[in-house]
Amino acid sequence: MQITGIDYATVKELGVTGRYLNADHIAPVLRKWARKFSVAESGKSVLGEPIFRLTLGTGPISILMWSQMHGNESTTTRAVTDLIAFLGTENSLARDLLKACTITILPMLNPDGARAYTRINAAGIDLNRDARDLSQPESVVLRKEFERVAPDFCFNLHDQRTIFNVGASASPATVSFLAPAFDEKRSVAGCRELSMKLIAGINHRLQQLIPGQVGRYDDTFNPNCVGDSFQSLNTPTVLFEAGHYPGDYERERTREYIFHALLQALQLIATGDLSESSTDHYFAIPENNKRYLDILVRNPALLNGQWEEGISLGIQFKEVLQGDTVRFQPRLEEAGLLQDKFGHLVLDCSRESDLKEIRRNSELLLLLN
Repeated sequence: MQITGIDYATVKELGVTGRYLNADHIAPVLRKWARKFSVAESGKSVLGEPIFRLTLGTGPISILMWSQMHGNESTTTRAVTDLIAFLGTENSLARDLLKACTITILPMLNPDGARAYTRINAAGIDLNRDARDLSQPESVVLRKEFERVAPDFCFNLHDQRTIFNVGASASPATVSFLAPAFDEKRSVAGCRELSMKLIAGINHRLQQLIPGQVGRYDDTFNPNCVGDSFQSLNTPTVLFEAGHYPGDYERERTREYIFHALLQALQLIATGDLSESSTDHYFAIPENNKRYLDILVRNPALLNGQWEEGISLGIQFKEVLQGDTVRFQPRLEEAGLLQDKFGHLVLDCSRESDLKEIRRNSELLLLLN
């Protein structure tokens, strides 16, 4: 099986766009692919919305992946629809992957949270902290699927906030990974070692696309987290985190990189070719830091004398659902020297062009005044 690049534009699922993605938006995708792949209901959410699964391929290697466990994290769901579209083609690589693997996908584990655009489910529970209690129907669905398919690998698909940078650099963490720990010691052995090697192999591909923009997530052990729980059950599990690409608040560019990451992961698993990867390569991926602000305003005293000279203002966007659109509302996060902070947008009030930009933005101007 040859590991090659794919022309993403030819497989992108054009019917699924935007940060707001609920069950109504992916229903046409499920209907379309039900003609080629198995689509079935795995259970229902707190509010009775169906939770669907797709099964693709007939191979001996079993892979389970789930997305939108947090309802307001839709980037990986969109990337999953692109992956399904690719696997539905007559491309020789797609055919080889389907012969080697049986892939079970829960594209939207938390449909209630997706509809409300919230992290939690309708009962107010973070499903990624319910691995032991299994107190929610959505958690039970995932565990039953885990037991039913007995996966050889699990992919836990999420979004992360815009605050993350890679290591000490000013590069945003566009994609991040974690091989979850299976014990308090964060031991490196067995299934976790395999997860690390797989991530290292994925990173090798992503460095060709977004060099320096791949981070490694914190690996503090939490038995309530699903990834840690499945890892402790001796199943290699990989956490995917879709982050920020410059200027891409809709995360359409990040979506593309998650697609490539998923495809690379499947290719490496199907071929069994992890010989060139090592845990050292995994640990060489810099850890994420939290040094980014959405907007960093320098010298605000030149705009409004109420601000102390020499300080800067850090602004983060709050994502607010209005109708079917997610709006990014600026909120003042911190004020101070902020010398260790980066801004996805830096506005310096000592520059006339930046002052004009601030004055054109009524929300931002009101916040700074």
